[in-house]
Amino acid sequence: QVQLVESGGGSVQAGGSLRLFCAASGRTFSSYAMAWFRQAPGKEREFVASITRSAGSTYYADSVKGRFTISRDNANTVYLQMNGLKPEDTAIYYCAADVSIERVGLRPGSWGQGTQVTVSS
Repeated sequence: QVQLVESGGGSVQAGGSLRLFCAASGRTFSSYAMAWFRQAPGKEREFVASITRSAGSTYYADSVKGRFTISRDNANTVYLQMNGLKPEDTAIYYCAADVSIERVGLRPGSWGQGTQVTVSS
């Protein structure tokens, strides 16, 4: 199992930007595809973005395409750059990991504890 710790959440006005960080430990980071999910109050957790082990491919939910960018470094961190934030982006954001790029966007094997993002209008 890999351990995941998110940071970088906070409060921002609509149109602003935030960058989320997810630090991985415990297993070889390069073995895992990574993803971000989010859960708004009263709603189910939803997929936001994912990235392959090699960072060669990225995938996004339609609701964030063109505004959010997922990336990773060669050490142990995956990032989510969020621009043009909207009030509907308000949610707890979770980092996730799995050895399979298909599974990481559906039912990842490892989760972080989440970080709160609040966007005010």
